[in-house]
Amino acid sequence: MIGELERLLTRYSILEGSKDSIENAYLALKNTYQRGGKLLVCGNGGSAADSEHIVGELMKGFRKKRPIPECERERIGELADHLQGALPAIALTGHAALSTAFLNDVAPDMVFAQQVYGYGREGDALLAITTSGNSRNVLNAVKVAKAKNLTVIGLTGPDGGELRTLSDVCICVPGSCTADIQELHLPVYHALCAMLEDTFF
Repeated sequence: MIGELERLLTRYSILEGSKDSIENAYLALKNTYQRGGKLLVCGNGGSAADSEHIVGELMKGFRKKRPIPECERERIGELADHLQGALPAIALTGHAALSTAFLNDVAPDMVFAQQVYGYGREGDALLAITTSGNSRNVLNAVKVAKAKNLTVIGLTGPDGGELRTLSDVCICVPGSCTADIQELHLPVYHALCAMLEDTFF
């Protein structure tokens, strides 16, 4: 775990100031999965794409093949050859019918919050991504997550915005514009996914 974090900081020394928060985010996610919880992820625009990307790295092999346990292979049979170990994660950005119905019928800035309410269980975690830290629909999801006793991890820009104060752990990366911040979000979440994979597989 430490090796992957040091590798990240060697390649992106600009993230040195975020070292403790990245490590704390990893520990929070590790605890979530050790307790049998799942991860919910949300964000807008490029951060929506990042949400889907993160889930892709967690729900299948990232850098490892992740064969499933032998006891499960016996129950599943030959299909087990085509399955991989998964860390349960859901991107709240990928449900077009639900999202468009809810924003049309109820409230546009509550789309993620509704999904946190429906999917979230105590012991789960929410990874909230917003470069400003002030995206209203993301913050509403965070508030519902806190009310349901989910662990909230923020991934944001240098100021952190309101997200910094609401998160249990908040990773604030440097950057003077949205694109610069998003460029640093990617290596951070890749490192987190790699650290989790090393721990559980």
